[in-house]
Amino acid sequence: MGDRRMRRLKILGIVLVLILFGTLTVAPLLFLFCGSLMGEPEITQYLVPILNGTKGYASWRLFPLYPTLKSVVELVFDSPEFFQMFWNTMKITGGILLGQLVFGMPSAWGLARYRIPGKGVFYLLYIILMMLPFQVTMLSEYLVLSRLHMMDTLWAIIAPGAFSTFTVFLMYHFFCGIPEELLEAARMDGAGEWKIFFFVGVPLGSAGILSALVIQFLECFSMIEQPLVFLQTKWLWPLSMYLPEIKEGQMGFALACSFVALLPALCVFGMGQKYLEQGITAAAVKG
Repeated sequence: MGDRRMRRLKILGIVLVLILFGTLTVAPLLFLFCGSLMGEPEITQYLVPILNGTKGYASWRLFPLYPTLKSVVELVFDSPEFFQMFWNTMKITGGILLGQLVFGMPSAWGLARYRIPGKGVFYLLYIILMMLPFQVTMLSEYLVLSRLHMMDTLWAIIAPGAFSTFTVFLMYHFFCGIPEELLEAARMDGAGEWKIFFFVGVPLGSAGILSALVIQFLECFSMIEQPLVFLQTKWLWPLSMYLPEIKEGQMGFALACSFVALLPALCVFGMGQKYLEQGITAAAVKG
């Protein structure tokens, strides 16, 4: 009886911890959603200590007292800049992901399946480049992009991102897990190397490919440092640079913009969660 009771208490404790973490995770989303349905006076009333720097505590309601769609209507019908920057974000993200498929997949396959002279050195170089933050490579990227006349264009963001080493690192581990016997059987049946790559490697390594794309989508969709450095024209800015431009007196509009901007990332994360977990596990176990 004592062991059973202890087991139940442990399960109860785990459930309570999960509920706590779940609440803390969902709370910001509820804050944004409810705030986007509030009028400016109501938001100001709740956040007076924060906005004015006065003494006291800010408060918040789970449901608005006076729900209104004013901020949502303003966002949808009177904010061309928002949608322009939203499509800029989608162009940047789509271009980077397409480039990573075109260049990253063959690179990962070559490192994983072929005996290349200096293979260990190349792999170590990939690891080092993957660990370097943008602040370290910023100057060199700036000089190269200036020589190529790509500054102040979307290509200044897409081109460096298309050659992400993290994508190669993640796909590499999944391609290494494909049994060599399958490749040898395909060769005996007359399949060429490219045919083996597309019809054997890509399907069997699809979990790694999708997990890499999900991670990179979440990163590219919210990138802000690269656009700040490489883009000067406001009409080319991504959505991550639009939100800080919203004025202080537009709290409801800012919350509505933030909530709408989160939706694509939430959808991609929800659809790719299984592959994301597999990718993280593979990187941790095989890395």
